[in-house]
Amino acid sequence: MNRVTTPNEGKPFQGWDWAKPIPAPLSLHRTPVVEAWTDYNDHMTESAFLLAFGDSSDAFFRMIGVDEAYRAAGSSIYTLETRIRNLREAHIGDPLALTLQLIDHDAKRLHVFHAMTNEADGAVLATAEQILVHVDMQAGRSSPFPPEIAERIAAIAQAHAALSVPATVGVPLGIRRK
Repeated sequence: MNRVTTPNEGKPFQGWDWAKPIPAPLSLHRTPVVEAWTDYNDHMTESAFLLAFGDSSDAFFRMIGVDEAYRAAGSSIYTLETRIRNLREAHIGDPLALTLQLIDHDAKRLHVFHAMTNEADGAVLATAEQILVHVDMQAGRSSPFPPEIAERIAAIAQAHAALSVPATVGVPLGIRRK
C-alpha cells in the first residue's frame, strides 16, 4: 500500500534548540520541483502546492515535538481548513523555499500562514493559510496541546508577534462584482 510520506518521516527527530532565537518567520523546508509534481500544462500542479505546504507544516510539527513517537502515543495535528493562493508558475527543477508564520493560536488550534518562494529569483509563487487542530486520535476529538507543546507554541507566537499579518489573511473568497 502506498501512502503520502513527508521528507522528514522516519528520520530521528533532532528537536529545536530552544536556547537559540526563533526565526520569524520560520524557514524549515526547501525542495526542488520534481517531475512528478508537474501536469499537462508543464508546470507545478495544484495538488503539489498543497503537498509542499504540508511538508512545511510537518517540519513545524516536528519543531514543536509532534513526530512519529508523539503520534504513536495517540495525538496528532489535523488540518481543518486550507486556502491556497497560486501567484506564479513553478517548473521542474525550480528551487522552492517555504516559510511559516504563526498568526494565532489557542489551547487546541493554530492559525498559520505559509509563503513559497523561488529561491533563484525570490519571487513569491504561492501562499497558504491554514487552521490546524490538536487531536486525541483515540477519542476522535480535538484536545488541548500538552503543556510542553503549548510552551513551544507560545514561544514561537512571541517571536512572530512583531511580524505584520499578511494582507490576504482572513480575506473572503469570492468573485468581486462592480
